[in-house]
Amino acid sequence: MEHLDQSPTDPAFVQHPYAFYDRARSHGPLFFWNDYKMVCATSHDVVSKLLKARTMGREMPAELASPIPEHLKPFYDIEAHSMLELEPPSHTRLRGLVLRAFTSRRITALEPDIRALCHTLIDTFPAGEFDLIALYGRLVPVIVICRLLGVPEGDAEKLLAWSNAMVAMYQAERTRAIETNAAQAAEQFATYIAKHIDAKRRAPSDDLLSHLINASEDGDKLSQAEMVSTCILLLNAGHEATVHTLGNGVATLLGLGQTASSLQAVEEILRFDPPLHMFTRWVYQDVEIAGHTFKRGDQVGCLLAAANRDPNAYPDPNTFDPARTGPTNASFGGGIHFCVGAPLARLELQIALSVLFERCPNLRLAQKPRFANVYHFHGLDRLMVTS
Repeated sequence: MEHLDQSPTDPAFVQHPYAFYDRARSHGPLFFWNDYKMVCATSHDVVSKLLKARTMGREMPAELASPIPEHLKPFYDIEAHSMLELEPPSHTRLRGLVLRAFTSRRITALEPDIRALCHTLIDTFPAGEFDLIALYGRLVPVIVICRLLGVPEGDAEKLLAWSNAMVAMYQAERTRAIETNAAQAAEQFATYIAKHIDAKRRAPSDDLLSHLINASEDGDKLSQAEMVSTCILLLNAGHEATVHTLGNGVATLLGLGQTASSLQAVEEILRFDPPLHMFTRWVYQDVEIAGHTFKRGDQVGCLLAAANRDPNAYPDPNTFDPARTGPTNASFGGGIHFCVGAPLARLELQIALSVLFERCPNLRLAQKPRFANVYHFHGLDRLMVTS
């Protein structure tokens, strides 16, 4: 197996990681990324197998766990009840209860509201240059989540600040200041959600918080801590992914002189420049995949963006082609941890893109887009345009 060096914070890599993925893939479907000290997968086939392997999961094997530092306890108190970090049977129970409230019918019913929101935001666009992410991309998903949960839209900026602080924990360059900010945000976010859960218990309405409170299976219900973690996960993961995808997609389309209005175009945007590039898993029992024997306690990186540009899965993968056919892209993960918010993200993206290009047919890039230094994520720090 080839061992490769590549700093995830190197400016050239941040702006265009795909050249490194191509180089790594040329050595086979697996390579050892020295900077992360772990095996990573680049092919669509192997990434899919790793995501679905029941011999692996998100929870660290018990014998490898170390005491949580005191200053990080508020953050990991949230993680302890997050379905993203749990495995069966806890994950099965929690996901099943959440899906009883977060139904496809409830998501589909949001369509007219999302469409009206997009029109309202576009009405505020100024003349001249402006940052599309600040005035549109970051607002659409957070306002939708506020409405979905049943919390005040006026709190959107506060929720975004907490979310950004917590998500920063997953960046390659993590400092003590980032950890302190994340823990404080987690504590404040949890208190906020708990307060609204208590209010919904007293006066329920037709919103996700009320439905999470009532969701049950054979008498089993979500605990307060599980509801808090689920609401925070929906905002943190859903907002981060949708903002990055919308920004990356608009930048790609404007750079090519194209527009987008179909779900097929959304799928190609997700494949071509996804919001999350690495998803890690722990190995629970020895298993051989792609000629390599993974041992219990190993951690493996699934490079979702590399899988999306695997030429064995997608001919001419570095070309953006909305009419493309092929296997399902890896952007929402796979297996039991396939993103629970994927239907909502797809709906938001399709509507936000179609309304944007319908209302702003002369939208143009005003400055060259630049990606923020936030790997494992991949998103623009801003997107300056004129309409």
